Amino acid sequence: MQLRCVVERITYRNDENGFCILKGRVKNQEELVSFVGTFPAVPAGTILTCEGDWKIDARYGKQFVVVSYRESLPATVYGIEKYLGSGLISGIGPKNARKIVQTFGEDTLRVLDETPQRLIEVPGLGKKRVERIVLSWAAQKDIKEIMVFLQSHDVSTAHAARIYKQYAGDSLRVLRETPYRLADDIWGIGFVTADRIALKLGMKEDSYDRLRSGLLFALSQFGNEGHCYALRSQLTAHAAKLLGVSPESLTMTLDSMISEKDLLTEEVIVEDSNTGIPEQATALFLPALFYAELGVARRLIRLLAARSQKSLRADDKVIARLMDKTGLMLDEKQQLAVQMALTQKVMVLTGGPGTGKTTTLRAILTAFQLYGLSVSLAAPTGRAAKRMTEACSQTGLTLESKTIHRLLQFQPPQGYEMNEQHPLTGDVLIVDECSMIDLTLFYSLLKAIPDAMRLILIGDVDQLPSIGAGNVLSDLLESRVIPAVRLTQIHRQASGSGIITNAHRVNRGIYPDFTRGPDCDCFFLVAENNPSIVSTVLSLVSQRLPKAYSLHPTLDIQVLAPMQRGETGCVALNNALQSVLNPHGDSLNHGGILFRIGDKVMQIRNNYDKEIFNGDIGFVRAITDEKEMDVDFDGRLVRYESMELDELMLAYAVTVHKAQGSEFPVVVLPLSMSAYPMLQRNLIYTGMTRAKRLLVLVGDSRALSLAVNRADGLHRQTWLAPRLHLLAENQGLGGI
Repeated sequence: MQLRCVVERITYRNDENGFCILKGRVKNQEELVSFVGTFPAVPAGTILTCEGDWKIDARYGKQFVVVSYRESLPATVYGIEKYLGSGLISGIGPKNARKIVQTFGEDTLRVLDETPQRLIEVPGLGKKRVERIVLSWAAQKDIKEIMVFLQSHDVSTAHAARIYKQYAGDSLRVLRETPYRLADDIWGIGFVTADRIALKLGMKEDSYDRLRSGLLFALSQFGNEGHCYALRSQLTAHAAKLLGVSPESLTMTLDSMISEKDLLTEEVIVEDSNTGIPEQATALFLPALFYAELGVARRLIRLLAARSQKSLRADDKVIARLMDKTGLMLDEKQQLAVQMALTQKVMVLTGGPGTGKTTTLRAILTAFQLYGLSVSLAAPTGRAAKRMTEACSQTGLTLESKTIHRLLQFQPPQGYEMNEQHPLTGDVLIVDECSMIDLTLFYSLLKAIPDAMRLILIGDVDQLPSIGAGNVLSDLLESRVIPAVRLTQIHRQASGSGIITNAHRVNRGIYPDFTRGPDCDCFFLVAENNPSIVSTVLSLVSQRLPKAYSLHPTLDIQVLAPMQRGETGCVALNNALQSVLNPHGDSLNHGGILFRIGDKVMQIRNNYDKEIFNGDIGFVRAITDEKEMDVDFDGRLVRYESMELDELMLAYAVTVHKAQGSEFPVVVLPLSMSAYPMLQRNLIYTGMTRAKRLLVLVGDSRALSLAVNRADGLHRQTWLAPRLHLLAENQGLGGI
């Protein structure tokens, strides 16, 4: 049957597949009707003629399931006002929509199309806002054209706005001629989506372009899992499954890609999966990762071989003077670390919680101060940089730690301003939280370090490795080429902490000890199933912990989960925690996420224009009529337009990966067997060490036991350590 409606509001939209639930006003129907189906980004006020049928949903009641529809622009003053005030047009919210319609009436849409400069006649609309509205209206017309094109080929229109933002007027040509570019160029559109579009546009399954794109995507998936390369047999097997073809059918395409240098090869030594005997195999690299790995090895060897501008003495007298000046008591390995920092061009300092990395850093900084050396500080994330600045301030030094991107002065789209031609200045660079640094970022950093500068890398090698490809800190230690000190002694202040002692137990593969009594800072609450885990987490965060320890539930407590999905994953926990901690107030629904003023949110991708980076946490302070949102990041207010909101997620609960480099007063860590794929020793260890004051694990003891005993997912396929070793031998540097 057929129903004609005016869209009143969108109650749910999934931007990944275009699925939508909307409320529409239908003639002769007193109540608003629920329409369910796959729609483009139709705003309120749009007139839809829908074909489909009624169904009764057990949970949501009577709904009209849409099979197909036609869209019309609104013709009435009411419909036009609703349409313009929906947030579709940047610069127009409900208030301005009313003013515009009051000025132009039923001619409003014609004015916008033909003489948009007349908007200046509307009271309260300034010149800048008019310019913004005109540009946005023109963009929406182009986006609609893209939607019509996609819809005509039975392709979801959910990504139309992103496609337009990337290619603007070139969008339709890219879609017709090179659809696989979408996967490379647009964040949020992967190969699977691009492939679906390409096939529906007529691309043959065995075409060279499709097989090539599939192989590149398959290799990039290895990179997303942290690997720098894939063996040829691994790549063809994975790509064949992805593309639905035989591995043999990929041989010619793969050989051609190697010949054209789309992929680079290297002979590596790996263990046979059956016998465990080392054997030679062909590794395939994406060019960017190959040259980054080679470049890192070459730059480190060059730094090791170069002379410093100043030769520093580091005998026992210097160390004694240093401890006397600072009042710090350094153990033997900490003293060795200070000596190494003064005498080596490059060094690594690693160790677990409570072993004195921060104390050693303070001693090293004081030593450099005594010698009059200029020091720069950096860390991968804003939170890690802030922690480093605070640690240094306790030495009396006013040094500011910067994110690596800020240190290198990243300027999109040009890239890093600090590089070989424009190197960093100063005598020493100290970088903290180096376990988080991926290969490509480390290469960019090394390119900006002049030969005379000293480099000190600090981090906990037992934490989770970087999200990006590579295992830099581990590889540097494994190579035995870079001078390194590993701190192992747990100091007196830390030895009384259940958090620290249990973290070290987990790191050694030993089940934690939770028998220290009521004064302990580390607890395990047993919850035998997922609903019980969720209810316990909600109770802890909203009531029990704030009451018992005088805590603020969002400022002081952070829930860290192993996974995003599932009953005990971040998505479900965030919805549940929001309903308890922030249930009321102005809200904005975007992509299935309901944002409210006061919500705790996290940035989930680097935005260099806003200088907000992946993992930064803020709070929603305002939601505008134009469907824009102001977020407070440590006192800095950042405006997000509607199309940018997919860069944010609720952050009452975040993954352990996202929490790296951060510390929180209290951590609640839910553990369920449903998170089986992520239950690894280093994930639990990393999650535990994020807690400063109190740690509460909640869940199934089997899940914790499994994770503690499971270290089989830690290996990453990299070739940095052998490269370093070989280059060091060629340079006559030897090992350590």
